[in-house]
Amino acid sequence: MALGSPEHATSGSALPSGTGLWDRVRPYVQIARIDHWFKNAFMLLGVLLAFFYRPDLFSAASGWKLLGAFLIACLVASSNYVLNELLDAPLDREHPTKKNRPAARGEVNPAAAILLWGALGAVGVSAAFTFNGPFGLSALALWVMGCIYNVPPIRSKEVAYIDVLSESVNNPIRLALGWFALVPDRLPPLSLVLAYWMVGAFFMATKRFAEYRSIGDQGRAARYRRSFSVYNEARLLASMVFYVTSCALFSGVFITRYKVELILCVPFAAGFFAKYMSLSLKDDSPVQNPEKLYRENGFFAYAIGITLLFIVLMFVEIPALYSWFGVEPSSFEPLWRIGS
Repeated sequence: MALGSPEHATSGSALPSGTGLWDRVRPYVQIARIDHWFKNAFMLLGVLLAFFYRPDLFSAASGWKLLGAFLIACLVASSNYVLNELLDAPLDREHPTKKNRPAARGEVNPAAAILLWGALGAVGVSAAFTFNGPFGLSALALWVMGCIYNVPPIRSKEVAYIDVLSESVNNPIRLALGWFALVPDRLPPLSLVLAYWMVGAFFMATKRFAEYRSIGDQGRAARYRRSFSVYNEARLLASMVFYVTSCALFSGVFITRYKVELILCVPFAAGFFAKYMSLSLKDDSPVQNPEKLYRENGFFAYAIGITLLFIVLMFVEIPALYSWFGVEPSSFEPLWRIGS
C-alpha cells in the first residue's frame, strides 16, 4: 500500500554509523509512543461490562488473558503511532512542540519506519486472532482506523469534525477489545458503546481546542492541521458541548436500562468534564498531551476517585433507588446489596 505523497514522508535518514546502538534505536522506540499505551486502559470498561454480565469470569486465568489482550492492543496502537509520526513529520515542523519529534527532526529512516509499522501491525493483529474471531476483528478495526486517519487520499484527520469522530471511534473499539477478550459470543450494550464514542469525541475536540489556542495564529494552525482552516474557538467549543451532551444521553439510556446505581456517579462525572474543559483554557494546556495529565495532581486524583466509584457502583445494588426512580431492577445478580 502506498503510504502517501512525498510531502507526507519524512526526509530524514538513519543516524551516522558511528553513533551508539541506543542512539540509533531510540528514535524508533520514541515513534512507537510507548508512553501512550495508557490509552489502552480504555479497554477497562469492556472488561467491567464482561464481569458485570458474567461474574463467573473472575479468575486468575482471566487476569492472564487480559494482560495478553492489553499487550496486543499496545502493539496495534504502536503500529498506528509509527504511521502517524512518519506521515505527519512535515506538518509537525509547523507545530511549536511537535517539531521536536524524531521524525520531524529527520532522525527516522522512512523505510525502517514503514517496516516497523508493518511488523507491529502484523504481529498484533495475528496474535489477536489467536484469542478469538471477534477480538481479532476488533484489533484489525483498530489498525484499519489508524490507516483511515493517517493515509491519503482519505486521511480523515484533515477533515473538520470527521477527524474527531474517526479518531474517537477507537474508544468503542477498545471497549470491544476488553469485552471480547472475555465474552466472544455476544455484543456489548449499544447505548454504552455510543456513550463511549461520544466521550472520546469530547476529549478529542477539547484537545483540538487547546491546540488551536496554543498555536495562536489561524494561518499557521491551518498549515499544521488542515482542519484548522475550518475550525475556530467558537466551533470547537460548540462541538465539545454537542459531544458531552450526546454522551450524557446515551449514558442515561444505559443507566436506566441496566444500572440505575450509576446515577450516583453523574454529579461527579459532570464535575470531571467541567474541570477538563477548564484545563483546556489554560495557556499551554496539558489537554494537548493527555499522557501528561498525571502532572495535574488534583485532577488526576479526582479521575481515579470517579473510576473507583464507577467500579463499585457497577457491582452494588441499592434497591431504594429503583423505587425512587420507578425503574425495574436489572436481572443481573450484584456482588453486594445495600439496603432492602
